[in-house]
Amino acid sequence: MTRYLLSVIIAFSIVAGSCTGRKNKAVHKDIIPEKDLISILTDVHLADGLLSIPEINYKFYRGDSLSSYIEIIEQYGYTKPQMDRTIRYYFIKKPKKLVKIYDKVLGGLSELESMVEKEYSAFIKEGLNIWPGKSYYLYPCPDCEDSTWFDFPLNYNGLCYLKFTITVFPDDQSVNPRLDLFLSHSDTAGNEKRGYFSALPYLKDGQPHTYVIRLIPALPPPVRLKGWFMNQEETSPFKEKHFRVENIILSRNRPE
Repeated sequence: MTRYLLSVIIAFSIVAGSCTGRKNKAVHKDIIPEKDLISILTDVHLADGLLSIPEINYKFYRGDSLSSYIEIIEQYGYTKPQMDRTIRYYFIKKPKKLVKIYDKVLGGLSELESMVEKEYSAFIKEGLNIWPGKSYYLYPCPDCEDSTWFDFPLNYNGLCYLKFTITVFPDDQSVNPRLDLFLSHSDTAGNEKRGYFSALPYLKDGQPHTYVIRLIPALPPPVRLKGWFMNQEETSPFKEKHFRVENIILSRNRPE
């Protein structure tokens, strides 16, 4: 980045007119304002980066990279001669100021890079996790009749992975707490077929335990994924449950 941007600045100064005289004494009156100059140099760098991508270069490259830079300059309401005069003015008259402008451009690019990386990471994380249910489940849950039941279509063919973390507390009174998970397919007549996955027994130690389940569809589509994170068959209204489920990920790739 540093070498490229410096070469751009030098290139603009070289292509500018080389003559000096009385006429050049007034050149500084027609230079591009610093704020716009920073924006132009930033966009020039971004354009060069985009044109280095083969797919974009093939579609938008016009055979002359300079024409792309000129187009950027004109989008800000200036001309190439104005840009030439501006760069030449700073390069000859105020080189230290040019370095400061250069630093601001780099600073802006660094901030933009950080923002893009953050958004990209969030996008990747969201794209990998296709779990459509709640982000967490807990019990007791005053506002929920059944806080761990889920039922949604599984619109992905092939192998999937379900990862989650569950904490069952020592005062939980459920009998043989475990995962109850199955796939469901209903035909046109409404007849349901189920494919159950192996139950996972939980420890009542108050510590978080993470599990990864391989979901291999054994039923024809359309298929729904149903179940409870905490088995409901051996519960009683007189037995209090106490657990928390979190960090739920449903992915086509094995979660780390």
